[in-house]
This record gives sequence, structure tokens and C-alpha cells, in this order.
Amino acid sequence: MAAVVECIAEGGYQAATAAEISRRSGLTWGAVQHHFGDKDGILAAVLEEAFGRFVETLAGEPAGRDLEDRVRWFVERAWLHFGSPHYRSTYSILVNLPSDPEPPWQKRLFDAWIDVWKRCFPESRASERRTVSLMLYAIAVLTGLAGVQALNRAPLGNLALELGWLEQTLLREIGGGANRGAS
Repeated sequence: MAAVVECIAEGGYQAATAAEISRRSGLTWGAVQHHFGDKDGILAAVLEEAFGRFVETLAGEPAGRDLEDRVRWFVERAWLHFGSPHYRSTYSILVNLPSDPEPPWQKRLFDAWIDVWKRCFPESRASERRTVSLMLYAIAVLTGLAGVQALNRAPLGNLALELGWLEQTLLREIGGGANRGAS
């Protein structure tokens, strides 16, 4: 799986061919197929492993007892994942996978996201629909910042400001502030 991530990080999604994965991993393609079935199987395994990394990054107790500390902790830890080269490779897999109405791994990843969210923000009284929208918003912001960073090939100049805006939005929405948007 590391060979897949390396291929994509260095040459983009198209570089992750069976031959290149085999060469980098030191395994025959037959051995790779034995473990993962086919290229889609190994790509799905890389996605699941990447999400496992995300869950590990957010493991443990959020720092601080108040909501503001937990939101700050969540955004900082989430950025460690989303801002990494590993995430950029896995994002490339996501956008290049063949369309499937609901891949088998998608529900497991979504359920894990919900678990992380509930652990970090147990006081949230938002409806499931609103919670999902807020989680997707956080993912979109973090993915967008990661994309801008990848395009610029350098750290973002205003990263602290932009992550701060995400923190403010999460704090307002989870805390039930007066400026909440429509449900």
C-alpha cells in the first residue's frame, strides 16, 4: 500500500500502474492480486488505511474541557491528516475511482467519522442532517486548503487565519450560536 501512495505522490494517479506498484513494492502483481484482488482492491485498502490514520490522529481525548479547546484541538489534529502528502495521494484515489453509487468501504468510513465527531463534540444537539452537513463542510475546507497547498508547492501563508475561520464556524455551529445558517 505504501508503494501506491508513493507512486501517486511522485507521479500522480496515472503513475500507479500495476507494473510500478509491483516494482516499488518488490512483489509480483500476482502476489498483490492475491492480497487485494485487483487494482481497485488495493486502492480501496489504501483509502481504508488512510482513514485509519485519520482516526488515530484524532484518538485520545480532545485537549481541554470547554468547546473552544476541543474545536481547536479537532482542527489542529485534522489538519495534521489533511495537510499531509499521504492525504493528497488518497484524495487523488478518491477522485479517480470509477463511479460506484455506494462503494462498500464508504459507509464504514462515514460511520467512523460520526464516531470521531460525537466523541469530540458530545454536546452537539444538531439534527443528524445538520451534523452531516457540518462534517462535510469541515472536510471540504480542509481538503480545499490541502489542494491549495499542493498547487502552491509550499505551505500556505494564511493557514492559521483560514483554520481559525473553520474553528470559528465549528464553534458557532456546534455551540448553537445566534448566527446559525438554515437547517
